[in-house]
Amino acid sequence: MLKKTFAALALGTALFSAGQAMAAEYKIDKEGQHAFIEFRIQHLGYSWLYGRFDDFDGAFTFDEKNPSADKVKVTINTNSVNTNHAERDKHLRSPDFLNVGKHPTATFESTSVKTASNDAEITGNLTLNGVTKPVTIKAQLIGQGDDPWGGYRAGFHGSTTLKLKDFNIQKDLGPASQEVELVLSVEGVRQ
Repeated sequence: MLKKTFAALALGTALFSAGQAMAAEYKIDKEGQHAFIEFRIQHLGYSWLYGRFDDFDGAFTFDEKNPSADKVKVTINTNSVNTNHAERDKHLRSPDFLNVGKHPTATFESTSVKTASNDAEITGNLTLNGVTKPVTIKAQLIGQGDDPWGGYRAGFHGSTTLKLKDFNIQKDLGPASQEVELVLSVEGVRQ
């Protein structure tokens, strides 16, 4: 009886470990400039204002056979906001917008991943300006494979739209500027 119990435990552990080994962990390649977090918002309803966050870090797991087990976690240094205009960036860092003195980071942590073909919906909690709200990112697998340096990479593109007031950004920029679009381009190196 004891041998059967140990055999069952060993088999269960092996199966569990095999299932865990399928999901590979990827570190976002920010050092090689192969990952971007960009945004755009309408300016008075006449044009688009574009910007990005220059400093962020994160990781994700990727398992084509079991995408519901995948996870994404990203941390953004909100002080790194960059719209290519020093005075505007200073204003964006102020309490009117990102309030970086009080909230120096924003985070996203996934709670579920649903896929269909190369498309995915990544739902998770975004914490921005001290407020945590669920958001859904529509993402696509761009590609995956070996790199020239002996590693393995996977790349994704995603987007979502945020209502500024949902994240306690009360500065009124006019009726055309109540939402900001986020565009995420991420390449990860398998660890």
